[in-house]
Amino acid sequence: MSSVSKAEKQIIKNINKKHVGKRITVKRVLECFFTYLGLLIIAFIFAFPVIWLVLASFSESGSMYTFKGFFPSAFSVETFVKLFTDTAMYNYPRWFGNTMIIAVCSALLGGLLVILTAYVMSRFRFPARKKIMKITMILGMFPSFMAMTAVYLLMTQFDMINKLWGLVLIYAAGAPMGYLTQKGFFDTIPNSMYEAARIDGASNLTVFIRITLPIAMPMIVYTLLTSFTWPWSDFILPKLLLKDKNLYTVAVGLMSLGDTEFARFAAGSVFIAVPIIVLYFVLVKYMVNGLTAGAVKE
Repeated sequence: MSSVSKAEKQIIKNINKKHVGKRITVKRVLECFFTYLGLLIIAFIFAFPVIWLVLASFSESGSMYTFKGFFPSAFSVETFVKLFTDTAMYNYPRWFGNTMIIAVCSALLGGLLVILTAYVMSRFRFPARKKIMKITMILGMFPSFMAMTAVYLLMTQFDMINKLWGLVLIYAAGAPMGYLTQKGFFDTIPNSMYEAARIDGASNLTVFIRITLPIAMPMIVYTLLTSFTWPWSDFILPKLLLKDKNLYTVAVGLMSLGDTEFARFAAGSVFIAVPIIVLYFVLVKYMVNGLTAGAVKE
């Protein structure tokens, strides 16, 4: 009995020591307080421009010069009504439709090219494979606007100025440069699955369609989403290649607004974020799974 009681006493003593170590001290309270305070300040710094833009979109006067400090002097929803009804000078619905066409087509075509490129680089071995990978990594370090002059001259020669399909082809052609994340995902798929399919007589196309694509669905969704967001918010290429006002994208169209149309600019900027937010909440689980699976090799 004495040995049991000693063991119990020792257990109680250890538990008490743990509780003593976890007792709330003034130092720990201050650390938590200042940590959360710093996080709240950082969150406010990042959230304030968004809040200000949303409030500016409801400005009754429409001009930034009537603001009292940072915020409008009077609020109204008339700006959003004018955004879609007053299209004589600023045809926002047409700009929105142009942007949607470019983004969707670029996402489908560019996403297909990225997936095919990543699959080939991951599963096939051929001469100059590693050299091609190194070259693409080096080229990816340079900003894309360095090639704007060459792109403009090429599009002029091919008569692609003022054509939405010209932008689609450029976005889709540049998309395979970012194939490394997708390649990392394909590297995690066991070779035994491919070997079993080939033993059963499956061709490379059958293996890709019936085995790889179902497994890679999170990565496909992630690729389509990232391929969609780039042309959706891009400004430089549309500004360079689209001269007709009716062919503007939203980014170019909003930048062409006058100084007295700031509320319309803010309303258009807020509304263009809606598709991205909806897609994000609908596809976020696929996006996270695809990104993490491509970043970590099993």
